[in-house]
Amino acid sequence: MRRILSSMDIGTDSIKLVVAEIIKDKINVLCAVTEDTRGVKKGLIENFEDVVYSIKKVLKKAENLLGISIKKVVASVPEYKLKFTQGEGVNTITNEDKVVTKSDISRILQTNVYNRIDENYELINVIPIDYELDDKKVLNPLGMEGEKLKLNSIIVSAPKRNTYDFIKAIEKCNVEVIDIMLGSIADYALFNNEFLKENNGIIINLGAGKTTVSSFSKGILTNEYVFDKAGDSVDYDISFMYKTKAIDSKKLKERYGLASKDYANPKEVTSLINKLGEKVEINQYELTEVINARMESILKEAKKQINYLTKKEISYIIITGGLTEIKDFNILAESIFGKNVTFGNVNIIGARDNKFSTAVGMIKNFNNKLNMKDRDYSIFNEDEIETLCSTERRINVASDSILGKVFGYFFDN
Repeated sequence: MRRILSSMDIGTDSIKLVVAEIIKDKINVLCAVTEDTRGVKKGLIENFEDVVYSIKKVLKKAENLLGISIKKVVASVPEYKLKFTQGEGVNTITNEDKVVTKSDISRILQTNVYNRIDENYELINVIPIDYELDDKKVLNPLGMEGEKLKLNSIIVSAPKRNTYDFIKAIEKCNVEVIDIMLGSIADYALFNNEFLKENNGIIINLGAGKTTVSSFSKGILTNEYVFDKAGDSVDYDISFMYKTKAIDSKKLKERYGLASKDYANPKEVTSLINKLGEKVEINQYELTEVINARMESILKEAKKQINYLTKKEISYIIITGGLTEIKDFNILAESIFGKNVTFGNVNIIGARDNKFSTAVGMIKNFNNKLNMKDRDYSIFNEDEIETLCSTERRINVASDSILGKVFGYFFDN
C-alpha cells in the first residue's frame, strides 16, 4: 500500500492543509494549500460556522489540485492550558512465545494513561521516556522476547472543549480526524536529528495569533508556554500607526518591511489609501521601526520564559513559524539569542514556507507512529489512489511517486 497522509493546521490567521506521500520515510508533498481563517481568535474557536466555512474552502482548494476529495486528516489542537503528567505502568507479556506484540505496546500505553486524565481534559499524547523489558532499557521493544514490559512516559492532555471544538468543525465538513497532535511535537518531529535526541533545547513557533515556547529534553516535550503576541500584534501596530486596513497592514509587514533596521532604506517609499480614505506615504525605515519594536518584544518575552520552562543546560534553540519569513528575521533573532540560534526553515519541495512547519511535521510524526507499530496506512483506498495517479501530470511529480482520536499509537484500533 502506498502511504499517503494529510494534515490540517488551523491557525488564527490561516488554515494549512498538506497532503504527502511517504517513500522510504521521505516526505513528497502532493499539495500544500492555505486559506484565510475565519472564526478563530488567539488560537481558539470564536465562531464555529465561520471556521467550518474556512475549512470547506481549503479542502476545495486541495481537491481542485488533486482531483480527489480528502476525507481523513491529522489535525493540530490548541496548546492552551496543557497538563503534563508522569505516567508509568508494568504489564506481563502473556502470549506463548513471550514476544512483545503491537497489542502489548498498546496495552502498556493504556496502562500508563489509566486514571491519569482529569475529567474535563482530553488525552493528546503519550510520550515514552523509556521502555524496560525484563528490567533492561530498550528503545523499541516490539518483536523482542521478554516476560515483563514497563514504560515511563509523559502524558499530555488539554481541555476537552478546546480540543473537541476543532474536531467537530473538521468533522462537520465530512472529514474524519484520524489523529490529533500538538504543534510543538510536530515541529520537533520535522527538525529532529541525532543531536536533538541527545540534548536539551527549545523550539519557538512564531505564528499569527500566538507564540509557543516548548522545552524538550532528549526528544521529550517537558514543558510549554503560550502567549498571545505574534504576527497579529505586528499587524495591529502597523494599523495603529498608519490607520491602514488589516489586510494592508499584513501586506506591508510581509512584502515591504524588515525585521531588523540594519538594512532598512529610509528613501524607499510606498503609498496607499488608509481606512480613513487618506493617502499615506510609508518609508521602509519607519515601517521597519514599528515591526522591529514589536518583534523584538515578542522574542525577548520568549527568551525570558525559557528560564521558567527548564533549569537544564540548553544546547539548541530553534525558531520557526510564519512570522520568521519576514526579511532579515535572522539578524534580529541573532541579536537576542546569539549566533547559536537555529532557524527551522521548511525546505521541502511544495511546502517551502515556515508557516507549513507544523502541518508537515504532523505528517512526519504520524509516519513515525506507523513505523513504530509496523502498520500500513493511507488516507486513500486503492480506487482513490488510481484516480490520484491519473492526475499526475497536473501535479508534476516524479514517475516513481504519486506524491479516543489518537490513532493506533495508543490504542490498537
